[in-house]
Amino acid sequence: MSAADEILDIVDEHDQVIGQTPRGEAYARGLRHRCVLIQARDSAGRLFVHRRTATKLVFPSLYDMFVGGVVGAGESYDTAALREAEEELGVTGLPQPTFLFKFLYHNGTGQSWWSAVYEVRCDLPVHPQVEEVAWHTFLTDEELTDRLGDWEWVPDGLAAWEKLQPKHPERGAGLY
Repeated sequence: MSAADEILDIVDEHDQVIGQTPRGEAYARGLRHRCVLIQARDSAGRLFVHRRTATKLVFPSLYDMFVGGVVGAGESYDTAALREAEEELGVTGLPQPTFLFKFLYHNGTGQSWWSAVYEVRCDLPVHPQVEEVAWHTFLTDEELTDRLGDWEWVPDGLAAWEKLQPKHPERGAGLY
């Protein structure tokens, strides 16, 4: 099955399921769905950063400070977070990612999705999916901040990153 054929739950502004449709149709019609964003840090606290492949359906070739993806129909956010983190990092045996917060992302062109944000520690050697990740490294928060103005970032990841910064004390400091 291609990514465009994956069935997604379509949700309302309160994150309640109101239907199901293939992913490609959900994207084309701007239907609200669910996704997970997982901040993966190594044992030194550095953040996994990558550039998405040019073949991605959404935000091709942009940089991202989260791994993640869509939540499948009937799948929980927690299940999707672990599945997506292991798939994109190319590892097995990660601990369950820790939920941080959820927000309704709007891309400014009428499309929106619920984004559940998590964090996980990955001490394993990563082998990112070549279909998903064109380039990767681990950066300190300071190194990432230095690149915010230089690299083109996925907008939903950037929105989540900004919500994690100290100016948002209601989000807490997280695990690291």
